[in-house]
Amino acid sequence: MRGFHGSRGEPGPTGPADWRTLTRLFPYLWEFRVRVIVAMSLLVAGKLAVVSIPIVLKHVVDRLGHPSPALMVPVGLLLAYGALRLATTMFSDLRDIVFARVTQRAIRRIGLDVFNHLHALSLRFHLERQTGGVTRDIERGTRGISSLIQLTLFSVLPTVLEISMVAGILLVRFDWVYAAITLVALLVYVALTLIITEWRTQLRRKMNELDSLANTRAIDSLLNYETVKYFSNERFEAERYDANLRNWEQAAVKNQVSLGLLNVAQACIIAIAVTVMLLRASAGVVAGKLTVGDLVMINAFLIQMFIPLNFLGVMYREIKQSLTDIERLFSILHSSREVADAADARPLQLQGGRLEFDNVQFAYDARRVVLHGVSFDIPAGHNVAVVGSSGAGKSTLARLCYRFYDVSSGSIRIDGQDIRAVTQTSLRAAIGIVPQDTVLFNDTIYYNIAYGRPSATREEIIEAARAAHILHFIESLPNGWDSLVGERGLKLSGGEKQRVAIARTVLKNPVLLILDEATSALDTQTEKIIQAELREIARNRTTLTIAHRLSTIVDADRILVMEHGRVVESGTHRELLARQGTYARLWALQQEEQSIEHQLEEVEHE
Repeated sequence: MRGFHGSRGEPGPTGPADWRTLTRLFPYLWEFRVRVIVAMSLLVAGKLAVVSIPIVLKHVVDRLGHPSPALMVPVGLLLAYGALRLATTMFSDLRDIVFARVTQRAIRRIGLDVFNHLHALSLRFHLERQTGGVTRDIERGTRGISSLIQLTLFSVLPTVLEISMVAGILLVRFDWVYAAITLVALLVYVALTLIITEWRTQLRRKMNELDSLANTRAIDSLLNYETVKYFSNERFEAERYDANLRNWEQAAVKNQVSLGLLNVAQACIIAIAVTVMLLRASAGVVAGKLTVGDLVMINAFLIQMFIPLNFLGVMYREIKQSLTDIERLFSILHSSREVADAADARPLQLQGGRLEFDNVQFAYDARRVVLHGVSFDIPAGHNVAVVGSSGAGKSTLARLCYRFYDVSSGSIRIDGQDIRAVTQTSLRAAIGIVPQDTVLFNDTIYYNIAYGRPSATREEIIEAARAAHILHFIESLPNGWDSLVGERGLKLSGGEKQRVAIARTVLKNPVLLILDEATSALDTQTEKIIQAELREIARNRTTLTIAHRLSTIVDADRILVMEHGRVVESGTHRELLARQGTYARLWALQQEEQSIEHQLEEVEHE
């Protein structure tokens, strides 16, 4: 199967990939095997009714055309004709009613499986993906399931069944020439349709590529709304989007023209076949070998048979496209999980929350190692801070603790248990994090705080908000707890978002706490307030504090200084200053920067 980031598949010759897609889809349908069998029985019954209509019509015409002075209207035949007409519609509708749950349940189950799998994939996948492209693939795939089922089971299969019945009737009731003309016309029709449709796949491929590209860029632009406004680049974004739409428009026009050419070719074949058949049937009527009813029956058969064939090209293209779209959906579902639970993984057994890094080496890419043999431990209930310049590997420590990635070598242990040997669910349940950039759901404040523990009671959620010193702010809002925070929490200030993050973490009540530069994006005054709240929730918890501003971690039990993925210094604030090493230089530099900031603030006040 093509990888998820490979070229976009398009309709092409049926091959192993199509069969693999069908075999993967089949179990989802076979769950309702009784409904499937009943629906197929109704389909056959409906086609028997359709094929019977021209036969009944033949007898009606022959009876009405009989040269008898006591002509009687064949009421029974006419009633049978009407009943068969009703039956064709009734069987079709009953089939759709019976099969509706099969289709919708398959879409629901596959959609849920893909959703769960996306959450199970590694952080690397989500950092590399393009949201617009993924959502479009999921949308197309689920829509493709419905299209594939409708077209194959309720369009192609009934048409093939009807053609087989008609060809058999023509062969049995008349001579072989009628059946031969029918089959030859069908073979030429199908061959021409397949050839032209395959030629059109290149245009379809270009259309889909441009469609996905335009969609991805549009979503990316809207997600970065503020950045666009900062640089007044609305026109630039519109022109870039329109350039993609212009290319898509050209490809779409070519695709539509080619479809028109295909339809003309199909119409010519059908017209020729019908004309030849009627000429031969008319000659049989003149020669006395056939009745007028036979001519009417043959004509009715051909009309009934060729009407669905008018859409064969469209059906073939849509089936191939649906198979391709479903394959793309299944390619997401079968994307390998970089981090998975071991076969014998057990829940994490907590005994205080001691965290140990033992000679950990890690690389996001084999060509660039991020951590080089990092070793340290945090005793239960202690706070260890990690400082260093950007790119030193500080935030990587947090990602490894959560098992967003697995270490390249060495081990990470919690209470003596290698985190690779425990379930990810139990591991992450034991850890809480307050990140630098808190991203909130576009929902209410209540929902975002309750997300820390969805089963929590309202009283527990209120207590968490009180502990984070955000309860007064929430109650002062016009809509209170029901206030919407906006996309990614943009309606809240940085300090308010951090308090929501703190409340969420308090509600989770983790044994291990990670503070990943939780206040570095805040102003000095807000930072001091938030820091006091963070110290409160970190009390009696094993805490890993990743910090940029050294003033925020002076009271840590131990401070680790990292450079280029290595721990170069370790000790308390006083011990590190006394060594006059890297930490002391960073401290002096930040003190100087703060002094300059204070001087500037004083000048502004004057």
